Amino acid sequence: MTAPATASRPGGAARHAAPAPPPGGPLAGTVPLLRFALRRDRFRLPGWLLGLTALTVVAAVNLDALYPEAADRAAAARTMDTPATIAMSGPRHYLTDYNPGSMTAHEVLSVLGVLLGLMSVLTVVRHTRAEEEANRAELVRAGTVGRHAMTTAALLVACGANLALALLLAVSLAGLGLPGVTLAGALLFGLACASVGIVLAAVAVVTTQLTAHARGASGMAFAVLGLAYALRAAGDVGDAALSWMSPIGWAQRSYPFVDDRWWPLLLATGCALALTALGYLLSTRRDVGAGIRATRGGRTRAGRALATPLGSALRFQRGLLLGFCVATFLLGAMYGAVLGDVDRMLDDMEDIREAIAGYGGTIEDAFASMIMIVVAVVATVCAVLGALRPRVEEDAGRAEPLLATSLSRPRWAGAHLAVALLGGTLALVLGGLGCGVAGAVTTGDAALVGRLAGAALGYAPALWVTAGLAVALYGWLPRATGLVWVLPPYAFVVGYLGEILRLPDWAKNLSPFGHVPRLPAESLTWTPLLLLTALAAALVACGLLGLRARDLRTT
Repeated sequence: MTAPATASRPGGAARHAAPAPPPGGPLAGTVPLLRFALRRDRFRLPGWLLGLTALTVVAAVNLDALYPEAADRAAAARTMDTPATIAMSGPRHYLTDYNPGSMTAHEVLSVLGVLLGLMSVLTVVRHTRAEEEANRAELVRAGTVGRHAMTTAALLVACGANLALALLLAVSLAGLGLPGVTLAGALLFGLACASVGIVLAAVAVVTTQLTAHARGASGMAFAVLGLAYALRAAGDVGDAALSWMSPIGWAQRSYPFVDDRWWPLLLATGCALALTALGYLLSTRRDVGAGIRATRGGRTRAGRALATPLGSALRFQRGLLLGFCVATFLLGAMYGAVLGDVDRMLDDMEDIREAIAGYGGTIEDAFASMIMIVVAVVATVCAVLGALRPRVEEDAGRAEPLLATSLSRPRWAGAHLAVALLGGTLALVLGGLGCGVAGAVTTGDAALVGRLAGAALGYAPALWVTAGLAVALYGWLPRATGLVWVLPPYAFVVGYLGEILRLPDWAKNLSPFGHVPRLPAESLTWTPLLLLTALAAALVACGLLGLRARDLRTT
């Protein structure tokens, strides 16, 4: 009988031979996994690309319509040359040649960079760490699949989506025929936006190696994205060296439609390659399903709160809630910092002044009403993520053991929903509070603190309706829960840009946010808020009824 292949240590202990690597090396199986990832994202990624392209084209056309003459654009450049507006948009160099192309790059590029960063992080985490957390990656890796195949496939999907958007933006903007918009500048603009997304995809490759949880990997990557935006804003206002520490700063300093500098994109390329190499190296130092950072051991005995559905749900969502509360407060403070300069900023912009005046009240109140829409949409994203947490638990197979006990489905899902609704409302109020505090500092009006915090709270029923729709879809059509993500961006477009783009009233009324009084510019009316609250309660009840009636997804 043949003895097993072992090697003897000096002490006499036997050591088993290491398993042979799969044929094709560490990238074996990348192509099939790439095709599978593209199939899974066949609706999600086209939605991102078409939506971002449409947003950019609408912004470019609108800016050209608002400032048709050189004198109008020169006046706009003067009003944009304030520290607050520079921090929100981009470096002053764009103002030296303010044409429709450079105006679009100045005001849209950083926003697109942030959105592409979000898309890239979510894509990479979805196809890597989330698969490991759901125990599917181990089954895939048991076949002829190399160690780096899943990561490479996810990275190729994210980078391909960013480059596809760059091409769409180049063709769309160049085809508009606007003054100052050249094909080379449009291509540079698209690639500059894509470079931010590609760098963040590489950041996600690293963060997915550090932690064993998808939400932790996403949270760390989002923190890097927030830091990049903050460094860019601080560098544009003050020390320019800070902007060179941010991928968003590199993209903006390519100056499309002004200087058309290509070399800053090399910094993004080098950074993405270095981060990818680091991610691959870290992946060789951990096991499947584990992270480089050791999981912190819990206490020997759980606290009483964790023994309750509400306490457990709060524990699951506390990182998400903390991140969004901080984000909405800073977002509100950033907008509130320009509240005192709004009248001067819009002094030579009659079209925008008239559009904002459509909200009612003073120009400062009207501008604050627009800000509340942005804060409300961000807080709604927090609420929807929390409301869909039960689906994550169900897909991961953790819900079935819990519900096999005396814990009922409505009580279990209702606990997550309660945390989501309260947390989203808290994020909403903190956004209004941040705007009010910063506005009070710039205007000297201390009453803004309470007024804007209350104005933000007025959007809570619309937030509850959106979260209720997520619960209804989860209860009856869990595979269709992605449809709820159409509502927040739609609410942003019709609420934030509706007056400027002259959208019809019926388009605004399709959004629950369109029925909220435009506080603080308008007076408070309770009827629409009560109706929205009743609709939210009906959607929640419908969703919980559906959850009781259907089978659980088991793994």
